[in-house]
Amino acid sequence: MTATDPALTALAQGWCALSLLHGRIEAHIERALQAGHDLSVREYALLDVLSRQHDGDGGHLQMKQVADAVVLSQSATTRLVTRLEDRGLLERYLCPTDRRGIYTNVTEAGLKLVDQARPTNDAALREALDAAALNPELAPLVRVVESLKAPAAA
Repeated sequence: MTATDPALTALAQGWCALSLLHGRIEAHIERALQAGHDLSVREYALLDVLSRQHDGDGGHLQMKQVADAVVLSQSATTRLVTRLEDRGLLERYLCPTDRRGIYTNVTEAGLKLVDQARPTNDAALREALDAAALNPELAPLVRVVESLKAPAAA
């Protein structure tokens, strides 16, 4: 493939459209979550992931799993967890069977906040997708997003 290859150009254009859709959705959700719940998109995503891991006393993940779940580096994840821990929404503790492992656990306050923020997130996502669907270049991507089903639990 060369830089002038039509397939590469189409591929690059598709990637740009996908990036644009993602950016618009994320920015719209960010504004809604900040205004309504003083949460960033990443903070909400982490609380949401941990709340879905909930198994009685608390949902928890190892820090590496947390980084993978919110698509951040280890250091950025540590800063994110620290911010939420300082707000009383998360807690960290050593793994009882492997003292090298650190788990992150959502607190009751974190569960309550993510439950309150979930409708805001969902409404903002719907609004952002509806707005993007009006753009002829983004409308096909919106249809694809809307057709996706949640992955089956492993």
